[in-house]
Amino acid sequence: MAAEPTNKTGFITVEIYDQLYHLAGNNAPHIQELARQVDAKMRAVAAQGRTADSLRVAVLAALNLADELSQARSADPTVGHLRASCLSGLLDEVLEVERKPSS
Repeated sequence: MAAEPTNKTGFITVEIYDQLYHLAGNNAPHIQELARQVDAKMRAVAAQGRTADSLRVAVLAALNLADELSQARSADPTVGHLRASCLSGLLDEVLEVERKPSS
């Protein structure tokens, strides 16, 4: 998973499962780490799965991450809630960037 520093437009570019994403956010190192975790989870799912469809890999990786989040919430509800908020915010940022028309 490669990432470049935030550029002058305020976006950071990360690579997740061989796709580039231009993300906006206030904490570039945190976004890079989250992207690294998502990339690693998708690659682990793909290595064990029977599908090459990246959408299915992404959904299975999301289910795995949701399970980890659920377990973290059970162990310490405060930590789980903070992680959920971070992931939710990042997802909102990604979806907002992806919805914008290309220039």
